[in-house]
Amino acid sequence: MTGLTAKGAATRDRIVRAATELILERGVAGMTLDEIRDGTKTSKSQLFHYFPGGKSELVAAIAGYQNSQVMAAQEPWIDRLDSWRAWQGWRDAVITHYTGLTHKYCSVSALVNEVAPTDPELATQVIAYADRWLAQLATGLHRMRDTKLLRPEADPDRLALAVFASLQGGLLVMQSKNDIEPLAAALDGSLTMLRSYAP
Repeated sequence: MTGLTAKGAATRDRIVRAATELILERGVAGMTLDEIRDGTKTSKSQLFHYFPGGKSELVAAIAGYQNSQVMAAQEPWIDRLDSWRAWQGWRDAVITHYTGLTHKYCSVSALVNEVAPTDPELATQVIAYADRWLAQLATGLHRMRDTKLLRPEADPDRLALAVFASLQGGLLVMQSKNDIEPLAAALDGSLTMLRSYAP
């Protein structure tokens, strides 16, 4: 949302952060705008001032906020996955991020699952975040093949997809068990798989 004063931007950011906690606890379907308004200590007019599109616009803002948090936690590794050291650093950064969360699951993926059946346009926006995450993994692997850290026959795009699918599966099991170990095991297995393509 553009054209906000510094105070307005801070207020909108506060609403997004507070609403994020509520939605992560109860899910998108489990929250009404009135409950979000009460939980964020926001008046009805104020909520619609910052989110004229209603709940859909607020959820889109939450997805954007959550994605920025997840991606920032992976820096600087996510931007330079062109060495084995960088992949290990990325793995450790992901584990550190999710270990520190109250809600141990990938909220971006969870939002995709919830909004896709009822709001295709919003689902497309949220899915784009996951696609960009996947693309960054693939970019690093392309560089590794170019520098001969991976064998010529290695398919960077398919390997990236395997890593990303393993990551998402690890996050799902982590959520159900409320334990970081499934995610750690999934990422360790992914790195072992990648290393099997080394010359």
